[in-house]
Amino acid sequence: MGLLSGKTALITGASKGIGRAIAIRYAQEGANVAFTFLSSVEKGAALEKELAEFGIKAKGFRSDASDFKAAEELISSVVAEFGALDVLVNNAGITRDNLLMRMTEEAWDEVITINLKSCFNTVKAASKTMMKARKGSIINITSVVGIKGNAGQANYAASKAGIIGFTKSIALELGSRNIRSNAVAPGFIETEMTAVLDEKTVQSWRDGIPLKRGGQPEEVANACVFLGSDMSSYISGQVLQVDGGMLT
Repeated sequence: MGLLSGKTALITGASKGIGRAIAIRYAQEGANVAFTFLSSVEKGAALEKELAEFGIKAKGFRSDASDFKAAEELISSVVAEFGALDVLVNNAGITRDNLLMRMTEEAWDEVITINLKSCFNTVKAASKTMMKARKGSIINITSVVGIKGNAGQANYAASKAGIIGFTKSIALELGSRNIRSNAVAPGFIETEMTAVLDEKTVQSWRDGIPLKRGGQPEEVANACVFLGSDMSSYISGQVLQVDGGMLT
């Protein structure tokens, strides 16, 4: 039996990168997986087929979690389709990097809305189902940047720091209903996005990490498996750094 057998999970922004890795690991551990995508329609369809090969129920939903009404409809659709919602993983996010003096209001608003407001939207909608069931695990993907800040990423860092405060508040509010809320803070994770960067720059980042390497999406996914499983049944309100010791 897998660590997540019998559970239904919803993972937002799962068509690529870390979200895709989380969806695959959840399916490998026996969870039924609902996931969202927005622009990557073909990748979403391919992932649905790939997940089903693990013998679990999988379904992709084209949905924008940053839209309040769309998020409500998403949660309702997932519960109607799967009959339950045990784990919610908020992974959807974007960057619009620039120095503060050059950052536009639009770039600020877009990042805060997609990264932070989407967590509010999905958690508020999902909490109703989880409270009725008197169980649930909420996992919000933040970042080490939300802990330490980063030049050129004031909007992104603010959104990720907001996720940490939100996560801890929800843990306090919903704990009495046996609903846990935790955050995962990845450090430098090597994905298709980092593969196009200058190798010397990437290597300099690796050299600054105690483990002397970048992380893999699967390593973030493993942390999410732990927090979604009953192995973490007494862990709530925490931020788990998956950063190779970067912030140590």
